[in-house]
Amino acid sequence: MPTSASIKKIAKPKLALAVQYATAKEGLPTRPQVRRWVQAALAHTAEITVRFVAAEEGQNLNRDYRGKDYATNVLSFVYASDPTQGPISGDLVLCAPVIAHEAQQQNKTLSAHYAHLLVHGVLHLQGFDHETAAEAQVMEGREREIVIGLGYPDPYLVGDA
Repeated sequence: MPTSASIKKIAKPKLALAVQYATAKEGLPTRPQVRRWVQAALAHTAEITVRFVAAEEGQNLNRDYRGKDYATNVLSFVYASDPTQGPISGDLVLCAPVIAHEAQQQNKTLSAHYAHLLVHGVLHLQGFDHETAAEAQVMEGREREIVIGLGYPDPYLVGDA
């Protein structure tokens, strides 16, 4: 039986995190919450900026970078995704009014929805995607595992906040 001295502590990946609040929307997560949720989804050292925005900025970014002229909940901008070449890096942009509306529609707490979308975005920065059914199954499974591990309900069960 291993002793406590022989059990190695599993190190969390290092995280350089910047959090920007470009909107004064009520109910935004605190920096410690953001750090906890991002760290939970990380498998590799990372440099990440998280920016909370209003609808206009969210719509402009979605239109300019994805060709879709509406505000969406989360956008992921990947700059480096190969951990063998150094830290993964990227930006996550979360549109506060869209997220608040979705949480209300889906009968989820705002905190649970923010946690899920940050986990979702961090997984994108690490190369996960959901373009095919097989990719979606893998990504959603990982999201469920992380979000439930954070103490929130399964994010894909609507109305279980």
